[in-house]
Amino acid sequence: MLAFTALAVLVVDVTSKVAASTWLRDAPVELPGPLDLQLAYNPGAAFGLGSNLPLAVVLAVTTTVAALIAIGAWRGWLPNPWAAGLIVGGAIGNVIDRAEAGTVVDMLHTGWWPTFNLADVAIVCGAMLLAFSSLRSNEPDHQRGHGDPGDAA
Repeated sequence: MLAFTALAVLVVDVTSKVAASTWLRDAPVELPGPLDLQLAYNPGAAFGLGSNLPLAVVLAVTTTVAALIAIGAWRGWLPNPWAAGLIVGGAIGNVIDRAEAGTVVDMLHTGWWPTFNLADVAIVCGAMLLAFSSLRSNEPDHQRGHGDPGDAA
C-alpha cells in the first residue's frame, strides 16, 4: 500500500509541476474561490520554511525523514501505510525537484498562506492521517468498535 500510494502521489505531483511550469509561466490563473494558480520557485522546505538553509541540508533532512517513515511503515511501526505513502511520495516529489533545480515548483496560492504544491498537500494530509491513526491505534479495541461485542459489557 505504501509503495502504491507514494508512486501515485509522485506521478500526480511531478505532472502538476511540469504543467505549472509550462502553463503558468506568463501569468497566474485566478480561480473561483480561495485558491489561485501562481507559479513560484521555493528554495526552502514546505511553505517556504528553511529557505536560508543550504541545499544539502534540506535534501538530507527531507530524504532522512522520508526514509524513516518508509522503514517504519515497512517494519509495521506505523499504523497507517496510506498515510506513510502520502508523506513519502510528497517528500520524494519535492526532493527530486530540489535536486534538479535547487528549488521546488509551487503553484497553489491563497493570498494569505505561502504558495505550495500537491506534494506539500500530500505531506500535510499524510501527517494528519498518521497522527489520527496513531491516536486511534492506542485505543482499546472495544473503543474502536473492534473485538468481541461481549467484551465491551
